[in-house]
Amino acid sequence: MTLDLIKIRRDLHQIPEIGLEEYKTQAYLLERIAEVTAGKDFVEQRTWRTGILVFLHGSVPEKTVGWRTDIDGLPIVEQTGLDFASTHEGRMHACGHDMHMTTALGLLEVMAQEQPKNNLLFLFQPAEENEAGGMLMYEDGAFGDWLPDEFYGLHVRPDFKVGDIATNTGTLFAGTCEVLITFKGKGGHAAFPHEANDALVAASYFITQVQTIVSRNVDPIQGGVVTFGSMHAGTTNNVIAETAKLHGTIRTLTQDMSLLIQKRVTAIAQGVAASFGIEVDIQLKQGGYLPVENNPTLAQELMAFFENSSAVNLIDCPPAMTGEDFGYLLHQVPGVMFWLGVDTPYALHHPKMSPDEAALPFAVEAISSFLKTRVNN
Repeated sequence: MTLDLIKIRRDLHQIPEIGLEEYKTQAYLLERIAEVTAGKDFVEQRTWRTGILVFLHGSVPEKTVGWRTDIDGLPIVEQTGLDFASTHEGRMHACGHDMHMTTALGLLEVMAQEQPKNNLLFLFQPAEENEAGGMLMYEDGAFGDWLPDEFYGLHVRPDFKVGDIATNTGTLFAGTCEVLITFKGKGGHAAFPHEANDALVAASYFITQVQTIVSRNVDPIQGGVVTFGSMHAGTTNNVIAETAKLHGTIRTLTQDMSLLIQKRVTAIAQGVAASFGIEVDIQLKQGGYLPVENNPTLAQELMAFFENSSAVNLIDCPPAMTGEDFGYLLHQVPGVMFWLGVDTPYALHHPKMSPDEAALPFAVEAISSFLKTRVNN
């Protein structure tokens, strides 16, 4: 292997960029991709905005296998104290996408050493965190005739050890839906409430009533989350609020459950507004953040492969309520996502999150062995 995985990860860690603004990241990736594919006439490449697609044409292709990595960072101020900390103020690779990209480059180097039997696509996808870049690329026709027949990807997990790979044969991550609700009443003086129509009170009733969705509308075996983390209303103590703005999230393990909860949130908001005689504006934004539902057959085959590997500690894990836009692509193409252990005490999106880089050579060796079975058999 000619690539220095540790150096690449640290280089990428220093230049985190928000989704669809990954210009330095794209340029760096293109340089490394050129290094490992030079002279390989079976390799073709395309770009889509800040994304990159690298296609290895198979010698006798019967299918296309895909590997996906995300490439964007987060609007977080880094607090790791590392020598190679972010040089972009207010930006950080706090979700491990620097590890994801480095792994993908390592896999590309291994897989490009000789022409595979079947086609192999490497997708370097922008905007996982903010704009569902996988959905944008799919809807814009970026894949063209390179759309895989089966798709794979990973996500680092801080609380698992290096050597751990974890997944399941069902849903790995929840689907998420952003909720923005604005109640609009009539402002007024606190001494004359009968001449006003208090949006803050209406919003408070909504917040308490919406909790009944999970307790009374959701199948307890399935589960779901409805959280409103932000409410802004009013200006001071003696002025009745004219508007109240709520910002929340819905998280479910199936798309059908997400649609049910979205319907109930809407109905309750409209009902509360009607009962108070005020207006309400409801915005539900799910976009490409669908549940990450593994294909059962492909997941079983992946898990069987890693279970037979002495270097891998395979974990059959329950779903997590985190979101991931790879769910959108897995609703278009069968595939599997799995966790990669990186053994750090800090959670994803934490300003001190710092993965164990020993996971990089392990991931490249283990996953390239798996990909070879998918493209050469």
